[in-house]
Amino acid sequence: MIDRGAAAGHGTTPSAVTVVKGACPHDCPDTCALDVHVRDGIAIKVTGSGGHAPTAGVLCTKVARYTERTYHPDRLLQPLRRVGKKGEGRFERISWEEAIAAIARRLEPIAAEDPEQILPYSYAGTMGLVQGESMSMRFFHKLGASLLDRTICASAGTAGHEITLGSRIGVDIELADEAKLIVFWGSNAITSSVHFWARAQQAKRRGATLVAIDPYRSLTAEKCHTHIALLPGTDSALALGLMHVLIRDGLIDRDYIERHTLGFEGLRERVAAYDPARVAAICGITAGEIESLAHLYGTTRPALIRANYGLQRARGGGMGMRNIACLPALTGAFRDAAGGIFLSTSGNFAVDSHALGRPDLLAGRRPRTINMSTIGHALLDEAAPIRALIVYNSNPVAVAPDSTRVARGFAREDLFTVVLEHFQTDTADYADIVLPATTQLEHLDVVKPYGHYYLVANNPAIAPLGESKPNSEIFRLLARAMGFTESCFGDSDEVIAQAAVAKDWDFNAVRAAGWKRVGAPKEVARFANGGFDTPSGKVEFYSARAEALGLDPLPDYIAPQEDTRSAAAARYPLAMISPPARNFLNSSFVNVQSLRAAEGEPWLDIHPDDAAKRGVIADSYVRVFNDRGSVELRARVTDRARLGVVVGLSVWWKKLARDGKNANELTSSDTLTDMGRAPTFYDCLVEVEAL
Repeated sequence: MIDRGAAAGHGTTPSAVTVVKGACPHDCPDTCALDVHVRDGIAIKVTGSGGHAPTAGVLCTKVARYTERTYHPDRLLQPLRRVGKKGEGRFERISWEEAIAAIARRLEPIAAEDPEQILPYSYAGTMGLVQGESMSMRFFHKLGASLLDRTICASAGTAGHEITLGSRIGVDIELADEAKLIVFWGSNAITSSVHFWARAQQAKRRGATLVAIDPYRSLTAEKCHTHIALLPGTDSALALGLMHVLIRDGLIDRDYIERHTLGFEGLRERVAAYDPARVAAICGITAGEIESLAHLYGTTRPALIRANYGLQRARGGGMGMRNIACLPALTGAFRDAAGGIFLSTSGNFAVDSHALGRPDLLAGRRPRTINMSTIGHALLDEAAPIRALIVYNSNPVAVAPDSTRVARGFAREDLFTVVLEHFQTDTADYADIVLPATTQLEHLDVVKPYGHYYLVANNPAIAPLGESKPNSEIFRLLARAMGFTESCFGDSDEVIAQAAVAKDWDFNAVRAAGWKRVGAPKEVARFANGGFDTPSGKVEFYSARAEALGLDPLPDYIAPQEDTRSAAAARYPLAMISPPARNFLNSSFVNVQSLRAAEGEPWLDIHPDDAAKRGVIADSYVRVFNDRGSVELRARVTDRARLGVVVGLSVWWKKLARDGKNANELTSSDTLTDMGRAPTFYDCLVEVEAL
């Protein structure tokens, strides 16, 4: 424990405060530039950088408490070795030398026999290019370990966007306040993109109309002029219905279509079948809502769609994003700098993934690829076994779908598991060796955003606490212990940061400034004259690439796997979604007491009519269940949840819930999305009963 009084020189004149430039590393589009205020080696507060246009001096409630997380009394500060059964979370302290030697002893014979039986498991616990997939991937490539298909969050929406528009360039957030219509499609920006929401509020003050399309009346939907509460997984149908009305009523830009799109006639024929009455029945809304939104969208300029990844977490999720991406091409919304569609801006940045991960270290080997979304199946597959697992930047026991199966896989006594972590998470409880990792305040990095046009540098503000080490250093130590001699394993973090985007920057200059803008100049409509990153250079209503993949080359509707109108709905009639809680970020920050106190406990929002039918009383506990499992939640009876849909805000650590479970007991890993091989978290039927 740090004695802050002693560290600050109690009884003496306080030292001056130094401000260190940093970057938020978390899985959020805003990628804030941070000012870390340090006195006598102690970070005393973290604020948003006022000079960074997207951050504008403002942080979300989570990152504003980053010192509380860094100095948390439960921080892992020494390596640990398991002494209890897997899942019990009982460990003893060991030295770094013992930990690294023990890991090497276990990995060496597996690697000699079949290195593909070793698997990395990681995602966006940090979005940093240095502490994410750099030295770690060099290690696994040299080893010849199985590759990980990192699909758990965005791959379906990415695939749908790429088939239609190409790379995710997105609209410059600094122009969003110039839009006259902003459609939040599957986006609760107040929770997941607070800085975009600030721009939208400015647009609203200037007369813009805000529309939310979401099964749940989220915090964002509550503050929009219009909320369309469609059924989960029906977004692609709604987009088809809007296109039907736009074309039928002549609310399209024929010149833009002729010059900059491909396959319009096929699209027109396809959407003719999706009249408002049919679509309304699919989506559980009214035909009038479809007609009104289509006319608003077709007659307002600039019109901006802020889409997010929640809408792609159903079987037809890729098609949903594909269909939505067609809309701005039909109306010519791309002609305006503040118009078009914004899913992500990550396509602006030419990151050198080869320099970071060094796939040449595979030396011609082609290891198998395992989908992270089906990790439960993979860990229980005796025909193609995984014998060693190294987890970093992720908490799969809490966040992966089909959690009961995942936990069974992690509980295998013959599975050797190493976890790099800040805290003893649900996943760390199953580890054989736990290695303490540094937080963002303690290491160097560079973060690529997906919500604006600025690469952001992170300087270490304080020394690593305890014996914690950066991910990069941990994998350097493992490489040395495994006898890897390639010079790349000696690269410093500074060398890696420079190599990450070598064509675009001088890292030392950027870390001094804090950030660098990349991409088009401001006030430029990127696609006013076409130039899309597709094979044709146009918006592809008809996609030969999709056809080559065995997909429908034209937009269509793919019903959810667990459709509320299917036979399965007789047993499980309620659709469940589990979007992020405002004070958590996936499973990060759940153990920060002030943030958890704000959330209270795991809740289930249920419509009054659905509650009355089941005898559910407000604030009582309910059992939510299906064939995959069950979870006990406290009921909030509210019309924020539409009829037929229940909402369990997530993702709670299971050990911090009253029954040791979370919403992923109910989600499936048996069915993946139509494209992108992604999980179907929001394609989930359940029943609810009072306890």
